[in-house]
Amino acid sequence: MINLKNHDFDGFCEALQPVAPNRTEQLKLFASIFAHGAKDLSDVRSAPQVRASVRDWVQANGELPKLKIVERRQADDGFVKYLFESPLGGRFEAVRIPLFDTKYVVCISSQVGCALACDFCMTGKLGFQRNLETWEIVEQVLVIRAEAERPVRGVVFMGMGEPLLNYANTTRAARIMCHPAGLAISGKSITFSTAGWVPGIRKYRADQLPYRLAFSVTSAIPEKRAVVLPVEKTWPLPTLLEEIKQYAKESGNRAMVAYVMISGFNVGREDAEALRDAFDGVPVMIDLIDVTDPTGKYQPPTAEELAAFRDHLQVVKAPIARRYSGGKDIGAACGTLEASQRGGTLLETVVSA
Repeated sequence: MINLKNHDFDGFCEALQPVAPNRTEQLKLFASIFAHGAKDLSDVRSAPQVRASVRDWVQANGELPKLKIVERRQADDGFVKYLFESPLGGRFEAVRIPLFDTKYVVCISSQVGCALACDFCMTGKLGFQRNLETWEIVEQVLVIRAEAERPVRGVVFMGMGEPLLNYANTTRAARIMCHPAGLAISGKSITFSTAGWVPGIRKYRADQLPYRLAFSVTSAIPEKRAVVLPVEKTWPLPTLLEEIKQYAKESGNRAMVAYVMISGFNVGREDAEALRDAFDGVPVMIDLIDVTDPTGKYQPPTAEELAAFRDHLQVVKAPIARRYSGGKDIGAACGTLEASQRGGTLLETVVSA
């Protein structure tokens, strides 16, 4: 059997080539699955401009696996967290994020658990279980899009897992998402967030992918970074900084540097000056994120710490943005995804946020 959701367009065409060499037929079938969100093979069978013999072959030889929606929870701020269970095993989460009352961005998972074990991240405490397959990644967006009352215009690989450790499946999923006959999401609206997995960054650069990269730095002082991001011990900060520099140069864009702020730890003058020195001459933007740690070990900065740190950051001479980390009451904020069931409003039918 052929998993019809597990291929980007080129792979899809190759799989159907023996029975459907016509490009129009291939495109129509691909669009029926991804653009039109086929619920089962009968929807694919009704694809227009496809010969009956091809439709019969797809019906007999294709499959469209599904994820089980364990539950949906809506936070007070409108974020909706989906808890999925896969027939391949494991539970993982995705978050529907409302933007400007006009559209949604979906934060998706790429692994069950995570091997990088960032100390403030609940997913990291689960350990690594397995990589998600391409279809499992895309299906998160398909399910949420089907229930959304506004269009899904962006996807961020910032859920459970390190996407660059599942490079083949995450990039294949992104190709499906941005294909005109797929989910038709602009490549510039798809973001891969990495904790600093250098081999993946190097391959990403070599492949010249059209998506965005976000680099989780959290401290430009190696000794501090190693405390909360164990990947520092495998791929030290100087190596990561060189990759960020090359990425900015090759992409022609400012590199997005994600900085998780922790009270009393990385929000002082020395931390701002370390960022200045690290990114001297490199076009970056600093994305400030409050730590969200349900264990209580790490706390976000106080209002006074935040104000002082933003003043200190003027030495970096780069745009500074503070990212809103929503859905805290349902465990949907940055760093809190752990396949949990808590808080918010339990939804049977998802309503517009």
